[in-house]
Amino acid sequence: RGEERGAAMSPPAQPGVPGGRGSKVPPARKLLCMCSLSLCLTYLCYSLMGGTGPAALRSPPPPAPRAPRRLRRGPPTAAGPGRRRLPQALIIGVKKGGTRALLEAIRAHPDVRAVGTEPHFFDRNYEKGLEWYRNVMPKTLDGQITMEKTPSYFVTNEAPRRIHSMAKDTKLIVVVRNPVTRAISDYTQTLSKKPEIPTFEVLAFKNRTLGLIDASWSAIRIGIYALHLENWLQYFPLSQILFVSGERLITDPAGEMAKVQDFLGLKRIVTEKHFYFNKTKGFPCLKKPEDSSAPRCLGKSKGRTHPKIDPDVIHRLRKFYKPFNVMFYQMTGQDFQWEQEESDK
Repeated sequence: RGEERGAAMSPPAQPGVPGGRGSKVPPARKLLCMCSLSLCLTYLCYSLMGGTGPAALRSPPPPAPRAPRRLRRGPPTAAGPGRRRLPQALIIGVKKGGTRALLEAIRAHPDVRAVGTEPHFFDRNYEKGLEWYRNVMPKTLDGQITMEKTPSYFVTNEAPRRIHSMAKDTKLIVVVRNPVTRAISDYTQTLSKKPEIPTFEVLAFKNRTLGLIDASWSAIRIGIYALHLENWLQYFPLSQILFVSGERLITDPAGEMAKVQDFLGLKRIVTEKHFYFNKTKGFPCLKKPEDSSAPRCLGKSKGRTHPKIDPDVIHRLRKFYKPFNVMFYQMTGQDFQWEQEESDK
């Protein structure tokens, strides 16, 4: 009777329903199962035989072992001890005053490292930033001074503020020279590069008949030292600025270099033993006291022969500069005797 009750509770088998009593598998499903089984067997055979069948049946080959990765090295860095520092002293002017001679002389000191080329950071490259400027500098050891020279700083309005912003205790060196001689030297340099330019006499005057000097011409304007110095004294005390005589740098280089070394707090190592006067060039050349090699002179661009200038033009220029020179002497507390020098000629 229990078996009869169970049979009575079971649902009747329905045709076409899987798992039901008396159900039949549809032909389409049988075909699908057979195809799948066939593909599996085929794949298994190819795998066992190592054959090359269709791409869909092959398993991807194992990746080839990779060679050890070589580390790429950057460009070699400058060897040697020390580190790059922002300069503690600058030669800021003036153009055609003797700045190159001063730089080469001070570089002979073992406690000075200086850039050979002019960085022009505070007038042309300021937007590149202080890190760019620092990387331009040579490496120095503790106790050594980093220096550079760019003569155009002295006549650049923004330079004092920018240098003060970098380091307000920066020491500044200005090589000055008789402004009339300096102007002619400036013109001579330009003439060597541009032979087609007008004569010095034409460029120096707005109106020669009236005797009006063209102070906007850079060769003239640079020599108005008092005007440019006013700008620097707004940011730096006079005690931080050393004025070197371009004339005495030729006639007494050791004497001027003694002042420079004292100003920089250096031992007086560059002395008269380091200089040899070259009569052909008309200025001193450097030599190493312990070395028997020939003295090292400045290049061909230095000591050029000046063109002959009309004496009347020179006389007018002297009159033009005289009040500015007197003002400059008063501001610096030094008499460079440019008027005396002119009266002796």
